[in-house]
Amino acid sequence: MSVEVEQETFTLEEILAGTKESNKLILWNDDINTFDHVIYCLMHYLQYSEEESARIAWTVHTKGKCAILEGSYTEMEVYRKVLKSEGLTVSIE
Repeated sequence: MSVEVEQETFTLEEILAGTKESNKLILWNDDINTFDHVIYCLMHYLQYSEEESARIAWTVHTKGKCAILEGSYTEMEVYRKVLKSEGLTVSIE
């Protein structure tokens, strides 16, 4: 019986980001997600208020991106995966 194991690969940028003490989770503008969905995700997963979530959504819409969370690379990676699973476009810087 053979078992396939999915191996995750990392870029040099991701490895170096893991050594930094502080990393930022960036939410990017896209043509897919609605304001309501972005606001819902920010409130549900990051516990932002509705007002703060709306402000972030507007910033992303007008400026193209917004830093939405800061912390360790491991912590940011968890949130990145959760928000990505909701269809949001997110990255770590």
